[in-house]
Amino acid sequence: MVVAAGTLALPPLLSSGHLSVYILLGLAAMVTIGLSLLMGYAGQVSLGQASFYAIGGYTAGLLSVHSFPPLLGLLAAPVAAALFALLVGVPLLRLRGHHLAFATLATQLILLSLVGQADWAGGAIGLQGIPRLSVGGYEFAEDISYAYLTWAAVALTLIVAHNVVASRSGRGLRALATSETAAAASGVPVGGYRLAVFALSAAFAGLAGGIYAFYLGYIAPGSFPVLLSIEYVVMAVVGGLGTLWGALVGATAIVLLIQVLTTIGTQPGMPSYAPSVLSYAVYGLLLVVVVLFLPHGMVPAARRAVERRMTQTLTVEKR
Repeated sequence: MVVAAGTLALPPLLSSGHLSVYILLGLAAMVTIGLSLLMGYAGQVSLGQASFYAIGGYTAGLLSVHSFPPLLGLLAAPVAAALFALLVGVPLLRLRGHHLAFATLATQLILLSLVGQADWAGGAIGLQGIPRLSVGGYEFAEDISYAYLTWAAVALTLIVAHNVVASRSGRGLRALATSETAAAASGVPVGGYRLAVFALSAAFAGLAGGIYAFYLGYIAPGSFPVLLSIEYVVMAVVGGLGTLWGALVGATAIVLLIQVLTTIGTQPGMPSYAPSVLSYAVYGLLLVVVVLFLPHGMVPAARRAVERRMTQTLTVEKR
């Protein structure tokens, strides 16, 4: 309840620049929630999550610029991303470990290459003239309206993800992440579950991509670089795989870090490639630090610290 109240109260207090960061933070959190499900519960690594983000953005943008209702474009975005995930997931999910990670990365590179050469999608220049999202007679014309829309979508993804985790299927996913052989021996449909969570995580990314397209009014292949997929992985790992709140914490930490790195990289005298180089270097260092000192992520580490503190307090009181 406190988090929900803070989410509702914060947008009117933010400046225009900070409000934009707040919106991008919410979009990143949506994608990271799905990735946390995929990596933390299904035990699958994806380095191409931004491809589903792009599918959602282009689906919403293309439908709206061709005179379809913007709301239809937004609703179609997660569906298109999930269908694309089902299509590529059938062959890709036969792979394991780093083979799967590189295969998802290759999928993103192929997708961006195809979109960049497709005139109907705007080619390398990008898709321009995407109208503002409108629902009924209400048009989302201000940033604050997109902030509320984005965080309402974050709440929706959290509710869906929580229900999945708490269900019988969620217990099967946890067994799958521990040992595929043991899960299969226990009657868990390993292939079906892996494909389903892959599609669900893609749907979350697609919904975020649809909102992103309407918010900016313009998307291009350069809007969805490989670095973006790496950022999502870092967010999920830093926050804590297998915990939904970890996705929010990780997304917050990395989005704020991105702003700091961008500020440093764009200082006078810095080369044009400085922000990217700084990002890759800091992400690599951050992953090493987290793996060494917080192997389960920030949220599980904080939870264990609180539990230890409470246990020590109770022990002292009993004495």
